[in-house]
Amino acid sequence: MPKIDVYGDLFFNLLKEEYDNDALVKILSCAKAELDEYNKSDNILKVELNDTNRPDLWSTIGLARQILLYSNKINIPSYNFFSTKDNFKNYSDRVIKVDNELLNIRPFIAAFCIKGKPINKYFLNDLIQTQEKLSWNYGRKRKSIGVGIYKSNDIKFPVNYKAVNPDSYKFIPLGMDKELTLTEIIKQHPKGIEFANLISNFAKYPLLIDNTDNILSLPPIINSNNIGNVNEGDTELFIELTGTDYYLLVLASSVFACNFHDMGYEILPVKIEYDYETLLGKEIVFPYHTQDTISVELSYINKLLGENFNISEVQNYLNKMGLKCNIINNNSIIVEQPPYRNDFMHPVDIVEDVMIGYGVANFTPEMPKQFTIGKLTESTEFSRKIKDILVGLGYQEMVYCYLGSKKEYIENMCIPLNELIKIQNPMTENYEYVRNSILPGLLKSESVSGNTSYPHSIFEIGKIVSIDNADDSGSKTYNYLGFSYVGDDSNFNKIKSHVSVLFNYLSKEYSIEKHEDVRYINGRCAKIIYNGNTVGHFGELHPQVITNWGISKPIAACEISIDMIIK
Repeated sequence: MPKIDVYGDLFFNLLKEEYDNDALVKILSCAKAELDEYNKSDNILKVELNDTNRPDLWSTIGLARQILLYSNKINIPSYNFFSTKDNFKNYSDRVIKVDNELLNIRPFIAAFCIKGKPINKYFLNDLIQTQEKLSWNYGRKRKSIGVGIYKSNDIKFPVNYKAVNPDSYKFIPLGMDKELTLTEIIKQHPKGIEFANLISNFAKYPLLIDNTDNILSLPPIINSNNIGNVNEGDTELFIELTGTDYYLLVLASSVFACNFHDMGYEILPVKIEYDYETLLGKEIVFPYHTQDTISVELSYINKLLGENFNISEVQNYLNKMGLKCNIINNNSIIVEQPPYRNDFMHPVDIVEDVMIGYGVANFTPEMPKQFTIGKLTESTEFSRKIKDILVGLGYQEMVYCYLGSKKEYIENMCIPLNELIKIQNPMTENYEYVRNSILPGLLKSESVSGNTSYPHSIFEIGKIVSIDNADDSGSKTYNYLGFSYVGDDSNFNKIKSHVSVLFNYLSKEYSIEKHEDVRYINGRCAKIIYNGNTVGHFGELHPQVITNWGISKPIAACEISIDMIIK
């Protein structure tokens, strides 16, 4: 979960009062946040945010905004500087032109300018922290989002965002005192070394350069030491965000813009002109509002919360969460998402904000109306029997995460992308997809076990998720068994014998038929038939799959649906 430093001087000045520890612990619950530590000597609060879907709270300003709204100390802010698809704000001459060669490198950019009072050290520290948190946590270590901040009075528009030969341009990167080429930057600068993987595989690198050939930065690696060196006392800034996920980029830019607005700065829109089509068109003016409204029935809210709220009460609780509402016929409500939020994917998300706005502590605890005796489910008892059999065969039980990366679940397994469910807004690309097979977990363990003596026999009983358009949720969850045998004697007959022993001890009659599966060697794979249904498969894994995982030994593996053989 994200952890941030909240700067007390800035925080309490925004709140217009100072809270003690007990009051802080209580009020922070409205942002699903916890106080880890309050160092009064440094006047810094260390706060942990328990909601990864609210990046607007990952700053002193965003956290203060939520508390002020919840405490009814401010009205819901109006951010009238946002453009929409039907209404672009005046951007004057502030334009960024995007080179068409960036389409397959780092295709998207968002930007705006601000001007106002001199930036003090607390706001500057918070701004840098927000930049890092959004780039690292929400932006997947700068892959999806990278943020650059510059002194705008040194920039001459239009700015060009283009793909260039890395040896043809040089500038002094932030924190250094000598010019380096772009190639030298990713090899010598600390940030270049850390994030080189984001651009080093391309023949050309992204570059931001203004109309007088002043280089702003090598995104998303490092700013120039001249224009990109922001200091306390600066009054005019240029903020740009580049990345690979347009909607994450739009939201992150909105978070920054709203934070600056709440601090009293004027937001100056910037127009982006692409040479190619994007999800939002070839021309777009930032900051840009993309959020849709979402509606929910009063009866649905009361049913989930077990209360009897009237529509006015619901509106009040949602207002405390910063949500503007329109009441329809006194029985439903339409909620407008603020531009700094996009975490509403279902009416239940609105219900959660009603709950927080009302106050979790205000719900009256109730004793259960029914009392039952707990016992193991039939599936659990059956799974335990399977575990005993496999342990008797010399297998060791493993437990794996149900989420993984595209590389692990798709590329390494040589299966199509459309067979897996993708998380809409994952925190990291390492946990981006829901598994539809236990095999990747087994192979991941094997890929780091080459130095141990053979044979290796491991198994897992767990859940997998498959796409099912006939289901209301679009997917179904199943209980599955997966096991693998690795060694010099690993082959089709070896794994077949283990399948036979398993079904024999389970007292289940089965048969096998020839099966084709890209993960297995053709002709050395079979499907398992039980009660006339295909319940699993086993065989020798394909050499390409084994090579993808960096494994040097042949592997035989099996997967079986526990739900289908339990009866």
